[in-house]
Amino acid sequence: MKKAFAGVLLGAMIAGSPAVMAEGGKKAMIAPGLFSFTVDHDGEAVEVKRNQNPENRISELYNTTFRGMPQAMNPFAPNEVETLGEREFTKYMMEAESDETIMIVDTRTEGWHYRLTIPGSVNYPFTLMKEQSDMEDALDDFGVEVSDSGYNFDNARTLVMFCNGYWCGQTPTMGRALLKAGYPEDKLKYYRGGMQAWTSLGLTVVGDEAE
Repeated sequence: MKKAFAGVLLGAMIAGSPAVMAEGGKKAMIAPGLFSFTVDHDGEAVEVKRNQNPENRISELYNTTFRGMPQAMNPFAPNEVETLGEREFTKYMMEAESDETIMIVDTRTEGWHYRLTIPGSVNYPFTLMKEQSDMEDALDDFGVEVSDSGYNFDNARTLVMFCNGYWCGQTPTMGRALLKAGYPEDKLKYYRGGMQAWTSLGLTVVGDEAE
């Protein structure tokens, strides 16, 4: 009787496993009612969704755990910059398709961006903040009016920024520099999980090392 019960229990556990559910037709969703959406990336339409193969594994670029110290939930304190999870981040991605005041910004250096990145993102490396002329070129692209008398942020775009992951300091570094320049804190958003979290969920990526 005990053996029979154990067999039934094991069968129920197997039937309820993610692999079996995926094989049986259950989809890995992004959010309730959201299976996929499409964004423009360098002039091409890219469908963003989670990998539906139960055997899929995280990218080798992000499969090691020996990383730096995790960033604070709000590394911009005392400024109140909103920290995003995947649902909030993907909502901004979809909104950015029709709203030019929103930009999805990859703050990593060029090499990282072109190897693997999130569709719909544009690359403004955090290193641009080191030189005033480079920073001002970026600010101009961000909708900030740059003049000899200073910066006008009235039409500044909302920057939804990400880097390599929880431990990565590239977005915090760029965000702090923008805040110091006067960028409105409510127009800066921080996707803390970055590429580490994005790839761990099997979400669509683009780049030279995308499968």
